Amino acid sequence: MTPFPDAVAMTRDLVAIPSVNPALEPDGAAEGAVAQWCADRLAEWGWTPAVREVAPGRWNVHAVRGEGGPALLLNGHLDTVGTAGMTVDPFGADSDADRIRGRGACDMKSGVAAVLDVARRAAEEDWPGTLHVLLVADEEHASVGMQAALRELDTAGIDFAVVTEPTSLAVMPAHKGFAWVRATFDGVAAHGSRPEVGVDAVRMAARFVTALDTLDADLSARAPHPLLGHGSWHVGTIHGGSAPSVYPDRCEVVFERRTVPGEDEAGFEDELRRVADAVAATRGVGSGPDLRVRFASELLRPSSDVSPDHPAVRALLDAAVAEGLEPRIEGMTAWVDAALLVQAGVPAVCFGPGSIGKAHTADEYVPVDEIVAAASVLARFTRRFLSGEFPGTDASSTDPSTPTP
Repeated sequence: MTPFPDAVAMTRDLVAIPSVNPALEPDGAAEGAVAQWCADRLAEWGWTPAVREVAPGRWNVHAVRGEGGPALLLNGHLDTVGTAGMTVDPFGADSDADRIRGRGACDMKSGVAAVLDVARRAAEEDWPGTLHVLLVADEEHASVGMQAALRELDTAGIDFAVVTEPTSLAVMPAHKGFAWVRATFDGVAAHGSRPEVGVDAVRMAARFVTALDTLDADLSARAPHPLLGHGSWHVGTIHGGSAPSVYPDRCEVVFERRTVPGEDEAGFEDELRRVADAVAATRGVGSGPDLRVRFASELLRPSSDVSPDHPAVRALLDAAVAEGLEPRIEGMTAWVDAALLVQAGVPAVCFGPGSIGKAHTADEYVPVDEIVAAASVLARFTRRFLSGEFPGTDASSTDPSTPTP
């Protein structure tokens, strides 16, 4: 019987260590304690982990075992969202035979535990090839952890990556990107009794938002992505006006555009400008104030797309079948750090325990049987990948966009 904790026990331990992202909750503990816990476990198993401060108080863990041969990277993030409104003890790691509850249980400390369990097995069995374990900070906000890691990693030497985000044990080789654009509408402040002077910026914004319905039709008319469907947009926030009796001189609206592979995240601002031009061209009696609007892109995150025919994707599905699971390929609708790996030239897919539908929820939990299954599938896949038992486990086969026969 192994003296080391299994993935289920490690999930409980990890959930009990607060690692709320301080960018999301000001008194959040960040990743320091949980990063050190992971590094200590890796060191116990014979790895030589590096714990790096990638921003003040924000920590990554990176460990490499082996050299040469196929190279695989297993990745997870250490931070969680905040705990306000939770109906279960955020850090109690309350559990029974079926579930582990708490903040991060699903997103994604159970996935991190699965990665650590594979690292333990790799050390015990001395697998060939090169295995990277990369646990990063700040995925829930600005991804400073992954971006810092990619500045240091020799990505050309990594053949494939698995990010253990919650997928309910489906393999997810594609996910959406997004863009945030702030639109500032400029009116003229005036007393509510002076319509000849005041220009209502909120009414101006409403006119523009209504006109954006045309974008829905345009997106629906495009060919859907086979796993992700169509792109979408929505109003994220809107702020304007100071008092009922004052014409608002400014209204700010932040739009979010979710993109699918093949679309340009940076192109959302151009889409908005085209709608603004159309609105301005239809000015007429009773149509509201002339449109005066400025756009500013605030955050862009790329979509990602790895061919379902990539040999490593097929091998991961084979490992799932061998462990008694139904082989499923689906699209990840949420944005995760896998996109940055793909952008850097490393084909990366998501596979992990828990449902994305339980991530960030008031009663967040992960099924125990999914933790066990995820760790077993991932270990089977990693062992096979590193042994080079199937085609495509060399650096020449890492084009994420080219299907492999």
